[in-house]
Amino acid sequence: MALLTPLRFSWRQLPAAGVPVKNFSLRTVASGASFPSGGGSPKAFNIFDRDLKRKQKNWAAQQPEPMKFDYLKEEVGSRIADRVYDIARDFHLALDVGCGRGYIAEHLNKETVGKFFQTDIAENALKNALETEIPTVSVLADEEFLPFRENTFDLVVSSLSLHWVNDLPRALEQIHYVLKPDGVFIGAMFGGDTLFELRCSLQLAETEREGGFSPHVSPFTAVNDLGHLLGRAGFNTLTVDTDEIQVNYPGMFELMEDLQGMGESNCAWNRKALLHRDTMLAAAAVYQEMYRNEDGSVPATYQIYYMIGWKYHDSQARPAERGSATVSFGELGKINDLMSQGKKSQ
Repeated sequence: MALLTPLRFSWRQLPAAGVPVKNFSLRTVASGASFPSGGGSPKAFNIFDRDLKRKQKNWAAQQPEPMKFDYLKEEVGSRIADRVYDIARDFHLALDVGCGRGYIAEHLNKETVGKFFQTDIAENALKNALETEIPTVSVLADEEFLPFRENTFDLVVSSLSLHWVNDLPRALEQIHYVLKPDGVFIGAMFGGDTLFELRCSLQLAETEREGGFSPHVSPFTAVNDLGHLLGRAGFNTLTVDTDEIQVNYPGMFELMEDLQGMGESNCAWNRKALLHRDTMLAAAAVYQEMYRNEDGSVPATYQIYYMIGWKYHDSQARPAERGSATVSFGELGKINDLMSQGKKSQ
């Protein structure tokens, strides 16, 4: 696969689309791409090779039949769209962070969203975006460095992209920054139990054949941390829930082929570049033995974290001041007695 040329962002073209853009200074990062300067989280770790992830997503988007591998992202995108429809309002301007081929926009209509900005690090994904009735603008940008001004969007969504960022706190802060007051962020990312069957099978096989194992499934955020990270980024009225999607495959190798077609291959820096053939065959056998369905297929579990957070506005409901209650919890226990006495008096 040919090396990709460094990304070039057309910052000056964006105002023509009606969205104000920051006055950026550019810096070159290790991946070879140009991004706006600014401080990230001081303790952020460089876990993922973002340049490799860009190549993986670009390769997946160039396949002859990319829709063959879109089933999972299509499903999660539709579930995020359902959550958008649950909010009784229209959104004049919306942003999809890490949009891929536009798996959320295709499930929304122009009555709900006036204009959609879609950002991704993979140019081929943006070029091959799915059709939608909503007017869209494609912007080549990194999730951690969004090229938009403060208080720009009424709605920000993100589906199955944020688990690949190195600095998740910064990415959430950027999303909060570009939201308007009383704007809402609705996102989904893979959870810690995703592909546990594949992880266990590879670890057991590699330990038995090679005397130890290295990570072959990338690390994921724990659900307990999500609420804290959203609150730290400035969001309030938080909702975090989990769901599981189980997909059956003929075998382990078909699962790995689909992960590659989704652009979801491992890109952690500490990944092992090569697995021996006999180790792979042993892992496939372990997978079949431990998790096989009655029909001979094997399941793969995808745990999804869904999150909703709002940017503060004075019009939002707030908790009452401490000590302002007129009824104590102890008195609530007497309600049944009072009601029964009232019925007797009647």
